[in-house]
Amino acid sequence: MVETGRAMAKYGTVPQLFKCTSITGHWVYPGQDMITRRALLSSTPLLAVPPAGRPKIAAICTTYFQYSHAQHIVDRFLIGYGWNGEHHRPMMDVVSLWVDQVGKNDISRSRLAEFPQMKLYPSIAEALTLGTGKLAVDAVLLIGEHGRYARNNKGQHKYPRYEFFQEIVKVFESSGRVAPVFNDKHLSWNWEWAKEMYDTAQRMKIPFLAGSSLPVTWRTPSLELPANAKVREAVCACYGGVDSYDFHGLETLQCMVERRKGGETGVKWVQAYRGAEFWKAMQDGVWSRELMESALCRSHTLKPSREGFNNDFPAPESMQRMVRNPVAYVYEHNDGLKCTMLLLSGLIEDFNFACRIDGRRDPFSTQMYLPMPPGRTTLANFFSPLTNNIEVLFATGKAPYPLERNLLTTGLTAAGVDSLFAGQARIETPHLASIAYPAPRNSTFWRS
Repeated sequence: MVETGRAMAKYGTVPQLFKCTSITGHWVYPGQDMITRRALLSSTPLLAVPPAGRPKIAAICTTYFQYSHAQHIVDRFLIGYGWNGEHHRPMMDVVSLWVDQVGKNDISRSRLAEFPQMKLYPSIAEALTLGTGKLAVDAVLLIGEHGRYARNNKGQHKYPRYEFFQEIVKVFESSGRVAPVFNDKHLSWNWEWAKEMYDTAQRMKIPFLAGSSLPVTWRTPSLELPANAKVREAVCACYGGVDSYDFHGLETLQCMVERRKGGETGVKWVQAYRGAEFWKAMQDGVWSRELMESALCRSHTLKPSREGFNNDFPAPESMQRMVRNPVAYVYEHNDGLKCTMLLLSGLIEDFNFACRIDGRRDPFSTQMYLPMPPGRTTLANFFSPLTNNIEVLFATGKAPYPLERNLLTTGLTAAGVDSLFAGQARIETPHLASIAYPAPRNSTFWRS
């Protein structure tokens, strides 16, 4: 039985996003299974979500400045965001904040003054316990993106997501209960640490969601890969740098190809190409030129090869002039599917997918649409569907899409970096070959 009367009396208006179960007091996302007393007592972890009162969130951030990931996500929980043609305010409160690095451009202090229900704490543990010594929040935002952190000799940015997660887990262990955690982007730059985070979440039954906005943002056209399609090859044409936007390109690929027949089967090997080796691999047909061009045709930012001419699809020679530092990650799944992620900065500034499906004459393609308003990052509306999925996690204690996806894309990112560091050598990935999982039953990308 679903009750909304008590919730409406308590909170005012209940948006269509959630309903409240009379059994547990949990908020339930339509289309997901109801949380029953039996499920709560047996298969699900003991969540720190009281039946009464608005759920409390702790925000753990590397830094908090305008246009940072912390600002884009935490602000949406504080202020709300546009959703379904209305202004949606999450029915939960950020009550504690911890920021590792406070620079001259910090805005966390102004947010604390504006939202007095949010308090600043001197440690991660105190932010989770609200100074009581025991877990006192119902959910945790772990936003380890941006900030002045060192790079290793491979060029990887050593963001301390793993270290922050360890501090969170210590509070869970000492308190004897857990709360849902969202980890922004990939789990860690270090594969062993990422796997440990995954294993810890599995062992402790921590409701854990991780990833970027690419799998959940709008698509143009608004298409989903048919479930159980037989996919032979897939390509993502995108842009950006290594150990940053390469992860976004891999998430673009994975959220699509995991829907193929048999689900995800794991990845056997990865090989990266850069510079002159990239162009040679393209000429040699290491990846499908047809799929690459199909993906590029979805781009809204594809640059013409000659000034003054519109709709001039660039020839390979023009691409070599326009793209100064191309990078490709080519990899093979256990079931034979080959995927390629292409970083083409200078040619495009968006994320585009194409694949070959058996029985379909033309390539299947779409774009993961990241609508950049004037000023490029002023609003970043694609953080709204990501925040909405975080709300689902926090409200239900269930991740709307599998953590295994992020574990795989984390490992692929690290393997691509390793291949570049090893002189573009092929890297065998037995540690990724065992990551098999079914795709989520429901599509989670946003449809306006």
